[in-house]
Amino acid sequence: MQNKTTKTFYLIPYYVWIVLFVVAPIALIGYYSFFDLSGNFTLENYLNFFTSVYLKLTLSSFWYAFLITFFTLLIAYPTAYLLTKTRHKQLWLLLIIIPSWINLLLKTYAFIGIFGLYGPVNAFLNIFGFGETQILFTDFSFVFVAVYIFIPFMILPIFNSLDKLNPSLIDASRDLGASSWTTFSKVILPLTINGVKAGIQAVFIPSLSLFMITRLIAGNKVITLGTAIEQQFLVTQNWGMGSTIAVFLIIFMVIIMIITGQRDKGATANGKNK
Repeated sequence: MQNKTTKTFYLIPYYVWIVLFVVAPIALIGYYSFFDLSGNFTLENYLNFFTSVYLKLTLSSFWYAFLITFFTLLIAYPTAYLLTKTRHKQLWLLLIIIPSWINLLLKTYAFIGIFGLYGPVNAFLNIFGFGETQILFTDFSFVFVAVYIFIPFMILPIFNSLDKLNPSLIDASRDLGASSWTTFSKVILPLTINGVKAGIQAVFIPSLSLFMITRLIAGNKVITLGTAIEQQFLVTQNWGMGSTIAVFLIIFMVIIMIITGQRDKGATANGKNK
């Protein structure tokens, strides 16, 4: 009985933190979403979200988030796999993660210089006679920079899953005559799917709300839900509409987390971490 009371006492800071920094901000967003520019109570913001303008914006945001997640996964999985095969894998992993510690704004400005008309990429293209090419303010530059920024967050969970994978399962698959593709698709991928799902959550969800990269790298040619929220709050001062978009963004994030939810079976049941 005393232990239960002690545990409850220690959980008080956690509950206070949850209420102050999770529940209260969401409640405030929900509260402001029911007001118009004049401060009158209305449901018009929610009706406006289902107009063609915001539906196209939502589809565009999901499309770019999908592209960023797809290319990130395409690069991260084989990279993580190769890392687990190296002798100093923790050191190589650290070298990949270190760039993620650099301020996001600094990295973004660095790419402005790299992709600029007088940057090293255009200088390299000039050598082969392609002339000056406008790389900045394009979909390519936006997706490229976003993929670069999010790659460490995809590699880390996949690396952990692959590193925990029991190598005897792979050996058993090969001893039974399975090809490399069959071993990967029937053994390695299913047993590391939780790492892939965690990586998708870490990349897809923040990709939906990107706004600084869209402004600096894409030149506002790419509009996401995050960009729309920023414009509603800072440009048009329509806190109600901005909060409404934020409410739907939270709903989308919850749905994605449910879809990519992890089930602790397979890897832990058969892996060496059990």
